[in-house]
This record gives sequence, C-alpha cells and structure tokens, in this order.
Amino acid sequence: MPEEMAIDLGGDRSLLLVDDDEVFLKRLARALERRGFQPETAGSVAMGMAMVQAKAPAFAVVDLRLADGNGLDVVEALRARRPDSRIVVLTGYGAIASAVAAVKIGATDYLSKPADAQDVVNALLARDNGALPEPPENPMSADRVRWEHIQRVYEQCDRNVSETARRLSMHRRTLQRILAKRSPR
Repeated sequence: MPEEMAIDLGGDRSLLLVDDDEVFLKRLARALERRGFQPETAGSVAMGMAMVQAKAPAFAVVDLRLADGNGLDVVEALRARRPDSRIVVLTGYGAIASAVAAVKIGATDYLSKPADAQDVVNALLARDNGALPEPPENPMSADRVRWEHIQRVYEQCDRNVSETARRLSMHRRTLQRILAKRSPR
C-alpha cells in the first residue's frame, strides 16, 4: 500500500495521539491524517484524559511513559468511556511486563518505538479474529534496537558517559566505543 494512500475506515475516524515527544507527535499525526484518520494530539496524560472525557475517539495511540504520568491511565479512561475503541500503546521502553499490563487493561496492540505510521495503522486496524498483524517489511535489527536503547539512556543521562554506563551495567570504555561508531542498520 503506498504511504500516502488513505484507508477506508468506515464511520468514525477520530484518533487521539498522546505523546510528550512533540516532533514525533506532529509527524505521526500528519502521516495518519494522510491515511484517513482525524487525529487530535495531546502532549500529556492530563491533556489526554481531558480529551477522552470531552469526546472518546474510535482510535488511540498512547505513549506508555509521559512526563506527567503513565499512558495506561489514558488507556483505562478511554476503555471505560468507549469499550469498542482500538488502542495501540507505543513505548521506547519495550518490556514484556508492560506489554501484558497494556493488553490486560484494554490496549489492542503494543509497539516499540520507533514505529512507523504503517505499523501503527496495521496495529489499529487488526481485527480481533486472532490473526496477528503482518510483520513489518523492514524491521530493525537487534543491533539497531540495542543502539537506539543506548542512545536514549545516554540522552536521558545528559550525555554523561559514566552515568550511562552505570545505568546500563556496562563498562565505560565499552560504552565509549559503541558511542563512537555509526548506528547499525
């Protein structure tokens, strides 16, 4: 399917995007709008909760960790207001425990960042017939996922190599060698 092609979603195309990464949020909103959704964006749990209370959307894409709380609160609120909504939880901190928690409270699917717009659409439109969505055409390699995780922790530690190495339980020199290399494909 071409990237720009709109998808026939039937009736309600309302979509709530909740993420505190403003650049990612805007880019994903534009991409999903081109695919036939009517996105509204929220940069925090509080804004997301307010939007759910005002008008519960048919679809939602919610980041797990937000500056003011946990995105699962938005998932629970939306599921309570609109049980038929299709919700995808996105996170840069993929873990089995958080995926299980998200699905238990009503998320339709769980994707690790960075996920492209087509992966999000596939997850939103997957049917409850037990079939899994198609695997991505070009998934990230394990080396790339590792590199992305290291970069994220490095940025969160304000680019402090020693603190990043401590948090990753890695030798500082090993981390320096990884940071000096280009990102894997």
